Amino acid sequence: MITASNYINHLRTEGDIFRNTQKIMEECEKINSEYKYFNCISKDMALEQAEELAEYQNPRKRKSSLKNKESDASRTEKKLFGLSVSVKDCLCVKGIESRAGSKILSGYKPLFNATAVERLIDAGAVVIGKTSQDEFGFGSFNINMGKGFEVPLNPLDIRRVCGGSSGGGAGITRKLSYPHLAVVESTGGSISCPAAFCGVAGITPTYGQVSRYGIIDYASSLDKIGLMSKEVSTLATGLGVIAGRDEKDSTSSEREVDDYESYIKKDVKKLKIGIISDTIGEGSAEYVREAIANAVSKLESFGVQSQKISLPMTSKYGLPTYYIISTAEASTNLAKYCGLRYGAQTQIMPQQNYNEYFTKVRTDNLGREAKRRIILGTYVRMAGYRDHYYLHAMKVRTKIIEEYKRQFKHFDLLLSPTMPLIAPKMKEAEELTPIQNYMMDIMTVGPNLAGLPHMSVTAGYEKGMPIGMQLIGNHFDEKKVLQAGNVVHNP
Repeated sequence: MITASNYINHLRTEGDIFRNTQKIMEECEKINSEYKYFNCISKDMALEQAEELAEYQNPRKRKSSLKNKESDASRTEKKLFGLSVSVKDCLCVKGIESRAGSKILSGYKPLFNATAVERLIDAGAVVIGKTSQDEFGFGSFNINMGKGFEVPLNPLDIRRVCGGSSGGGAGITRKLSYPHLAVVESTGGSISCPAAFCGVAGITPTYGQVSRYGIIDYASSLDKIGLMSKEVSTLATGLGVIAGRDEKDSTSSEREVDDYESYIKKDVKKLKIGIISDTIGEGSAEYVREAIANAVSKLESFGVQSQKISLPMTSKYGLPTYYIISTAEASTNLAKYCGLRYGAQTQIMPQQNYNEYFTKVRTDNLGREAKRRIILGTYVRMAGYRDHYYLHAMKVRTKIIEEYKRQFKHFDLLLSPTMPLIAPKMKEAEELTPIQNYMMDIMTVGPNLAGLPHMSVTAGYEKGMPIGMQLIGNHFDEKKVLQAGNVVHNP
């Protein structure tokens, strides 16, 4: 497997970036015809970007095309020169239909790029398309599709799910023969889950480490933009590009961004890791527990110290807290999709009032799970229930953050399985009740509620399917997450 860094260096020095991009687009179209990873393949944009990079690569052409008397020295380094990048459908890409997997946003083509996307393009990445997701991010298996969207298939076994909600990004990252970086998003586990099920590395940064400008939002206090790749080293490079302060997002951090690439090369022998015992009991399959034990042994062989710990508050209250907060915020955020400003509309009938019009637009264009979560969220923020549910859940969330913080006084990282099982077969996932479906997030909602950086890496395999292990760091400690993850990841 060619590494991303070698691939980029080859393209930068001697490769034909335009021809290479053509080959990538041809492969994406072929893969997508069977696996359904893209909601939109942006071939024209990718080839246009490749052509611009080829011009940048040629010193003679570059000299004659500099704009505003811009000198070579002032141009930003193209750290990701020619690397293909896919973008989850809930992130805005200028001029490319961006629908968050929902029919209700059909026809919406943003006039701007999400900040993370803009920074990747500036660094020389080539955007190849918008990847599949559960409608608005509502799901753990990428089967809660908006009307008219197709379910993506697991790259290792087409009978199984990709994981959600960033299933398309994980699938194409694993399946594409070229080095690749997927720009994805997590609210309650939407990066870790599909990364685990598809056998790629997926990092969810600290809330605020990456600008959220350009997200088609699900739950504003939880949404985070992250990355997936086959290699942890590529995540380190990509995160260094997209992280940092953005004036367009008031929640983005002003902290200086660490040199993540240098940390993944450092020795891990001084790290102390707490193994979350609540996650390795009977709730996890035996093969998952064995894979985690083997991964811990591998870390210990490098000198890492480990000890079992417990997070009783998170284990008991994490799921209900997450679903109360996320559905309440989703109900608020999705209220704007009513058929007035953009997206799906319908004809206003004679004698019809606006409430009837809004109802028809949303009934015709939202999927079943989106409707369910809007109803749940609307209920918990109603007068008389808001204090009892939403505000109470926010207080519990604070307690959960405090519980994690106490552990980080003693440990550099915390460790758990990512998911309690390997990717289930499509039929098995479809037969789960909503509550059983929500229970799949048991291990991923905690760090998402707390806004902590975490990463899923592949710890082993069962029946040819990857088993994910999750590493959780303290706020803005992505460097240690990447450092330890690089040792364990087994793509």
